[in-house]
Amino acid sequence: MYKHAWFGGLLLAATLAGPAHAQKSADTLRITWRDSIPNVDPYYNELRSGIILAHQAWDYLLYRDPETFQIKPLLAESYKWADDTTLEFALRPGVTFHNGDPFTADDVVYTINTVLTDKQVSVPSNFLYLAGAEKIDDLHVRVKLKRVFPAALEYLAMTLPIWPKAYREKVGAEEYAKHPIGAGPYKITKVDGTTEIDLERYDGYYAGSPKGKAAIKKIVIHEVPDSATEMAELLGGRADWIWKFSPDQFDAVGRIPTLTAIRSESMRISYVGLDAAGRTGADNPLTKEKVRQAIFHAIDRATMAKQLVQGDSRALDAPCYPTQFGCDATVAVHYGYDPAKAKALLVEAGYPNGFDTEIVSYELPQWSGAIQAYLKAVGINARVTTLQVGAQIQRRNEGKAPMDEANWGSYSINDVSAILPFYFTGSSADYSRDPEVKRLVEAGGGTTDPDQRRKNYSEAIRLITQHAYWLPMFTQTITYGLSRQLNFKPYPDELPRFYLASWK
Repeated sequence: MYKHAWFGGLLLAATLAGPAHAQKSADTLRITWRDSIPNVDPYYNELRSGIILAHQAWDYLLYRDPETFQIKPLLAESYKWADDTTLEFALRPGVTFHNGDPFTADDVVYTINTVLTDKQVSVPSNFLYLAGAEKIDDLHVRVKLKRVFPAALEYLAMTLPIWPKAYREKVGAEEYAKHPIGAGPYKITKVDGTTEIDLERYDGYYAGSPKGKAAIKKIVIHEVPDSATEMAELLGGRADWIWKFSPDQFDAVGRIPTLTAIRSESMRISYVGLDAAGRTGADNPLTKEKVRQAIFHAIDRATMAKQLVQGDSRALDAPCYPTQFGCDATVAVHYGYDPAKAKALLVEAGYPNGFDTEIVSYELPQWSGAIQAYLKAVGINARVTTLQVGAQIQRRNEGKAPMDEANWGSYSINDVSAILPFYFTGSSADYSRDPEVKRLVEAGGGTTDPDQRRKNYSEAIRLITQHAYWLPMFTQTITYGLSRQLNFKPYPDELPRFYLASWK
């Protein structure tokens, strides 16, 4: 009730104060999001906000059209398969980085070979298919794959921004993160700790890019700690764009004359990971399969999707997004909402009076609170620790999250190779550590035979759900709040493209 009263008061204040003016006159798009990016170098964070920033300020060899998902050349002028594990790229001439340095094959070779040997890279599973790169001449480069990898072009287009070799080697990795240089439509002009990032249109951006030249001159990103501050900035006229605010506020935002509310389903799925491997302690009740199955039955995911997420959100059985290649929901074990069964399973597991545990989350408090209440109803007392995204991920990676409530957007790649390897092949995010699941997931990514890929992935999904390692909750429906003066279009891959935005 307090939250609704707070929002109602703020909404009234915003209305009485008159129209909130977008920064059209200053040609500055003000973005507010509740993320902090501790390292803006895209290889050293796994945040969605980091990915978004990367696609504004860096360019990749390839580009995936947001309307058609067609792969097009970007920094590359053309490409071809020399054989099943070798790609050859002809690079676009005349491209420069934001400091004026020319883009050449040296930058591509440096980026790929450095990423492959750097143990600090946040998501190494994105690059396991790569063997390395070699220069043919200044405008031609050869990229070798370790194995046949059907989704290689998508990964190159979505996860491999190109570093400027000379500049990064000169200043070093730490300084580069503070004063980054890329070759994208926008250049980063300010990185103020974890509170603000400023960008400015790069007027030297090359003609012929499928991204096109940016229409808006400046972007100011304000990073805030919570959803209340984020919403206050939108309603108070200090932000032109926010996203992922509570669906309960959607209609109210849309009623404000100066604002527009948009809702769009995305490829992102919410999940609850459970410490089956005992990383938080061998005596952890979650190491027992029947306890995990009880948790699966205790939570009414369908109702949460309908009432809390809203829009087109849907509960999931398989640990992947339904359209992704290899996401076989027919083999996934279905856990219907059944509190009585959950209680019976807890008795069988030796916990007739339940137990205490912890949910470590960066999701909306309403979602965590609902999960907490469902668990309480069957005897499980779960305290909720809500952290900012980066802090939650750090704690999870350190093996200190008994229950990990979070989400995953698969880097917007429409293939389960963008989700299953990250959670089930021994990474810091893997809380099951099942060798057979690991083998199957790796086998699924090691062949171009679609039938063999489906077979391995299907068996992996069957085992993951049978043992209740990782609870897929529901698809996320993304809410956007923005100034009516802004032309902005969301896409299902959940990658806001501010370089395509413009003022009306």
